[in-house]
Amino acid sequence: MKRILCMAAVLLATAVNTFAQTDTSGSLNNTDTIKVGNFIIIKKDKGNAGNSDVYQTRRNNNLNMRFNVERRPAKKKNVSTNWWIVDLGFANMRDNTNYGFAQAGSYFKSFRPADGPVNESSYRLRTGKSTNVNLWFFMQKLNISKHVLNLKYGLGVEMYNFRYDSRISHRKDPQPFVYNDSIGFSKNKLYVGYLTVPLMININATPDKRNGFSFSGGVSAGYLLSSRNKQISAERGKQKYKNDFDFEPWRFAAIGELGIGPVRLYGSYSLNKLQKDATRLEQFPYTVGIRLSNW
Repeated sequence: MKRILCMAAVLLATAVNTFAQTDTSGSLNNTDTIKVGNFIIIKKDKGNAGNSDVYQTRRNNNLNMRFNVERRPAKKKNVSTNWWIVDLGFANMRDNTNYGFAQAGSYFKSFRPADGPVNESSYRLRTGKSTNVNLWFFMQKLNISKHVLNLKYGLGVEMYNFRYDSRISHRKDPQPFVYNDSIGFSKNKLYVGYLTVPLMININATPDKRNGFSFSGGVSAGYLLSSRNKQISAERGKQKYKNDFDFEPWRFAAIGELGIGPVRLYGSYSLNKLQKDATRLEQFPYTVGIRLSNW
């Protein structure tokens, strides 16, 4: 019995010694790769790591994936739309009226000799307070050639506020007429509004830039929506007189736009007269200002 126990002890000691000489950490043949449990630690060669040791730890059955993302420029649309554009500018008019000829007609009236006849001074404007505000519901740009040559068109309302520095008044009784009133006004304004369609050829010298250099030129057609003479005086308070005052129902104008970086400038000049031929007046409104637009 003792002999059997001694042989078993010798065999057990031999097995322990053999196990101790075996790598219990599960080392792989590659000395740069060490396996610990479910993890593999890899020591990469310096030449592949760019002058530094890189250790990568990963789980068994884990997939390493690399995504190459290529950023491409967005394709330009052949038709682009800009909504709700606002113009802020000044209004004035070129007056070619022959007042001697106009005073012989029926559009000018004089109720008191002391008030004097209507003449060029009667239409004198306060240029700093005569304004033009336009609200464009939309404008579109249609590519014609390589986004350099484009067609621009839209729809909106043009609003003119002519501030008179005089006593001139617009009335209708029963036909429209103008006269020099007997009192002075702290505010004497003529408002004229049109529903307008512009049509322009646009040249964009820098199509790849949002705010580059561009130029547009063309014509517009507007239909008279409303007109009124608003006056404020100490004697009468605030008064408004609404009528077409023998204005032309249609307005045709030459228009232009200049884009320099983020700044947009616009201008317009009436090709036809503000008033009808029967008035014998020859007044041509024009405007210039800043356009608040994306392009």
